[in-house]
Amino acid sequence: METYESPSRLGFPLAYGTKSDVLLQRPDKLRVITSGDGPVSEFYYDGKTMAAFAPAENLVAVADAPPTVDEMLGTAFHSAAIYFAFDDMLVTDPYKDIAQGMSVAFYVGQSNIVGGTTTDIVAYESGGVFIEAWIGAEDKLPRLVRAIYVDDPTQSRHNLVLTNWQLDVTVPGDAFSSSKAGSAKRIPFASPARPPGSFGPNVAAKPAAEPTTNP
Repeated sequence: METYESPSRLGFPLAYGTKSDVLLQRPDKLRVITSGDGPVSEFYYDGKTMAAFAPAENLVAVADAPPTVDEMLGTAFHSAAIYFAFDDMLVTDPYKDIAQGMSVAFYVGQSNIVGGTTTDIVAYESGGVFIEAWIGAEDKLPRLVRAIYVDDPTQSRHNLVLTNWQLDVTVPGDAFSSSKAGSAKRIPFASPARPPGSFGPNVAAKPAAEPTTNP
């Protein structure tokens, strides 16, 4: 579950939340179903295509995708501004991805009140984001992540709680697609920031060199 802040009309921050059900099968499959303070969204990646589905509007955007989750995350972000707060945990080597832009890191201590287990608390700055993370001392699974963008004048906080970890489970073959999304009305797979009329007839995503994975 992610909680993030946004300034109110009075200047004080308001908190908004989303909850994501994530299913990952390396190296080339991902499903993310997100609900929260807004419409439900669904994302499917099967190693060949990626689809962003809005059930309430019955709209779907589909594009060709690279053959790995790591590449796909970068492609989805750069081509359509699709981003998941937890994508640092989805890549093959999370430490390598974080360390590329790391400027400082230190160990804070331990906690016994997060995730129902003992966690090690670490803090670091990477890619312009200051992060405090609670990691399971025994299983090494992240349980809580708190992030502040360094250049954000409001110093808004983003909190990510990770629960119900299930590793090495059996995954149904059709888990990474949706029949409802397949029959929905197609729209371009492109960034919403693009001006009207700028979409081409065939909006196929091109793999990006590096995935963008800051919380």
